[in-house]
Amino acid sequence: MDIREAIAAYSPFNAQEAADKALILAFLRENPDAFCRTNRIAHMTASAWVVNPARDRVLMVYHKIYDSWSWTGGHADGEEDLAAVALREVREETGVRSARLLSEEIFSLESLTVDGHEKHGEYVSSHLHLNVTYLMEADDSDPLTVCEEENSGVRWFTLDGALEASTEPWFVQRIYRKLNDKLRAARLV
Repeated sequence: MDIREAIAAYSPFNAQEAADKALILAFLRENPDAFCRTNRIAHMTASAWVVNPARDRVLMVYHKIYDSWSWTGGHADGEEDLAAVALREVREETGVRSARLLSEEIFSLESLTVDGHEKHGEYVSSHLHLNVTYLMEADDSDPLTVCEEENSGVRWFTLDGALEASTEPWFVQRIYRKLNDKLRAARLV
């Protein structure tokens, strides 16, 4: 299924997802370059909520730009197979090779603000990441590797420990808590 069709068919979990779904679909209709960073207003990204087989731990990276423990993810950079983007980012950012999609279905949608920052010596203006999240599983005994360009740590946390570790209040309240709630609601925990 095309990613636009998948987003259109996605059933929002809450009001945040309903509002963000409408925003993402409208942006995709109006911006043929939505999958490229060259769109400096907003662009598509993909993230993963990576849990262990027991579903009691989640894999996080210490993100250098945000100075916080966070999920894995990255830019589409022209790729419309966002599940593949999310899987690639998990492997690049954590070194975990056993990661796999638990479902090809979208697990979550969100519009994320990105404050202006320096990257590779150049200023990147504030913009939006229109994000699709996938639920993945990985063996929590796999060796972990830091991706020095993007993060300074990789670690497994309990589901609640991930919320406590993040220093980004909006992400904790609106995203990470929601992802854990969805895991529990789907009886995956």
